[in-house]
Amino acid sequence: METSSVRVLVVDDYEPFRRFICSTLGKRPELQIVGEVGDGLEAVRKSEELQPDLIVLDIGLPTLNGIEAARRIRKLSPESKILIMSQESAADVVQDALALGALGYVVKAHAGSELLAAVAAVLEGSQFVSGGLSGHGFAHATDEQATDLCHEEALPSLEPRKVEITRSHEVEFYADDAAFVLGFTRFIEASLKAGNAVIVVATEAHRKDLLATLQAHGVDMIAAIEQGRYISLDVADTLSTFMVNHQPDPVRFFRVASDLIAPAARATAGEESQVAICGECASILWAQGKADAAIQVEQLCNQLTKRYGMNILCGLSLTSVHREEDKQIFRTICSKD
Repeated sequence: METSSVRVLVVDDYEPFRRFICSTLGKRPELQIVGEVGDGLEAVRKSEELQPDLIVLDIGLPTLNGIEAARRIRKLSPESKILIMSQESAADVVQDALALGALGYVVKAHAGSELLAAVAAVLEGSQFVSGGLSGHGFAHATDEQATDLCHEEALPSLEPRKVEITRSHEVEFYADDAAFVLGFTRFIEASLKAGNAVIVVATEAHRKDLLATLQAHGVDMIAAIEQGRYISLDVADTLSTFMVNHQPDPVRFFRVASDLIAPAARATAGEESQVAICGECASILWAQGKADAAIQVEQLCNQLTKRYGMNILCGLSLTSVHREEDKQIFRTICSKD
């Protein structure tokens, strides 16, 4: 990107995700946010008024959808480059967006890792399409661009396993505390009975309720704790170990994870035993209005499942994540290989 200021208009009707976009773009000092709107017609008016260099545009907008808004913007602000960011991943929708003149298309679930790379490509006049859509034959940003802007830290290594281990990263949404405790209890009980170790990252109240419920279910929690197969951590304390300037630091995240996983793995019996993690870090961050940080934590958890062959359950409260679009974002992230 040029070192001179790049004027950006951000269009998304959901305020937390709009904050996430602005926060991510703010990591590049040359990107200047000149406007934020949450309505399709307002996006057209602001584009004509401001003539921004770049417009980050959602599709699911009130009064006028993003595709039609982009079509009008192309006529009223022809020099503005358009980057679509949407939950929609259907090939025909992506094709329509690119056909009308948008240079980039990022699926929201991939925004944490792809947004800056997409912005760089679009500002250079190149087409960028989310990696998850590459199978449809769309052009993609170069590997060099993606590597430069979205470098992933190397993961710490544990001793290699001799067997292929099933891994999963799931998200569950809970209506209240009782549902949360019940859902986590089932996950923990099944893991412990399989001979695995479990790391729990939750609020103090949830941790106490989990321990009492597991004991009521007949699980020998004293033995599990003494054996090092049940590790219970406070979510606020854990977040403080890897959050820097309100964002998760990958190096610290993986160092903390490695320090917890290694001894837990040694406490299990048998080659096929593994470590499971359940926690509510993303839920706490989302409730605090830190949508970008919550998404990044889920993406980091994806990398843990790949590296260590483990199962991870992330619990989110429906009181903080209430829109169906938000739920789908987390489900997509957690199911991504």
